[in-house]
Amino acid sequence: MQISFHGAAQTVTGSQYLITVNGQRIILDCGLYQGKREEARRRNREFAYDPATVETLILSHAHIDHSGNIPNLVKQGFRGKIVCTTATADLCGAMLLDSGHIQEEDVEYVNRQRRKYGEPPVEPIYTREDAAEAMKYFAGIEYERPYRLLPGITLTMHDAGHMLGSAIVALDFQPGRGGPNRRLVFTGDLGRPHLPILRDPTNLTAADILLIESTYGNRIHPPIEESAEAVKQTIRRTAERGGKVIIPAFAVERTQLLVYLLNKLYHQGDLPDIPIYVDSPLAVDVTDIFRRHAEYFDDETRDYLRQEGDVFGFKRLRYIRDVEQSKRLHAVKGPGVIISAAGMAEAGRVQHHLKNNIEDARNTVLIIGWQAPNTLGRRLVEQAPVVRIFGMEYHLEAEVVTLNGFSGHADQPGLLSWAQAFKKRPERTFVVHGEPEAAQELATRLRHDLGYREVVVPSLHQIIEI
Repeated sequence: MQISFHGAAQTVTGSQYLITVNGQRIILDCGLYQGKREEARRRNREFAYDPATVETLILSHAHIDHSGNIPNLVKQGFRGKIVCTTATADLCGAMLLDSGHIQEEDVEYVNRQRRKYGEPPVEPIYTREDAAEAMKYFAGIEYERPYRLLPGITLTMHDAGHMLGSAIVALDFQPGRGGPNRRLVFTGDLGRPHLPILRDPTNLTAADILLIESTYGNRIHPPIEESAEAVKQTIRRTAERGGKVIIPAFAVERTQLLVYLLNKLYHQGDLPDIPIYVDSPLAVDVTDIFRRHAEYFDDETRDYLRQEGDVFGFKRLRYIRDVEQSKRLHAVKGPGVIISAAGMAEAGRVQHHLKNNIEDARNTVLIIGWQAPNTLGRRLVEQAPVVRIFGMEYHLEAEVVTLNGFSGHADQPGLLSWAQAFKKRPERTFVVHGEPEAAQELATRLRHDLGYREVVVPSLHQIIEI
């Protein structure tokens, strides 16, 4: 058996691992690498292997850093099945087409700049049409049902509790020459216990080889209840001074969690009677997919669903899809809340809402997710006195509130608690999907606290024989 690490190795983006068992090649995830424009374009275009030689792809979940390069894989010759949960397949149907649209828009902008300097045009990594073609290869399965992936290899997916349809991957296989059965487990992105909407991550008790994520391998999250209380207080404080709350939020998972919490606050009478808007076509589509997959919800959410009928809708909430309706929000007077993509404020409709509201001290910008360096979201978190939006400078007069308790990733205690459940420690453990400091600290804790034996933090493109 051979494992090669072609993404999310000592970083948190571009998840992609090639497994070779008995001459059969399997890809775990195929995510977009997100970073500096030219480096990202090169790394996403060029695979370290021939996609046509891969028999199948297993997708842990739909987030773009795990699924976003699938259309390019198909474009370059992959013709196997893409196996994931049914909810993940449904989400990818919306998210990959949206990603293809973004690729096209990005190239259109780049080519306008290149024309100014007499440079030849570039092509998008993939298009909406490529994304639609890739969807033909998806095969959805359910949790806990063994699936014959390839001769001698069985796949079982377990609930990872990270986002709708997210899975922990368990591969059972028999090495050549009649050796004993072996099990490889890949966490994908492991969720946090006790978060609303989704069930807690499934604890597994057996693995010979483990690939474990480490996004927050050196962090501890504040309780979600503290963050929900802070959202309530921020909205009430802003409404009292007649202002709007602008919330840049990822259209997938983060928006649905926030809406669920606002729903509960509204029905408890804890919110002022003001309009709340979700302004993102992708968020509208994704929320509809969440509604169709209530079987993935935890018991508390299903009980709440029976009481209220719709956990993602209430009287003062309105979803905005149409661009003209979005523009009309700029003229709305008085207090309100606008939740809009993108989550780091680098693109999308939220930039228009920020442009029209950050120079008014009555308003608030509420940041509910990690903001990458050199993004507009990060500059807002750092409360830069002047920020650039659409090439124009704007003075930051609005209040900025940053909350760090909404992450859907397990923190260090959560990761260690999950890893503690193995009755027999894995023989080989690989710590992936984390920046070097986070990955190394988790590896150290696995060795020293839990008695894990061989724990490795692999580097990009490293090949390991097992």
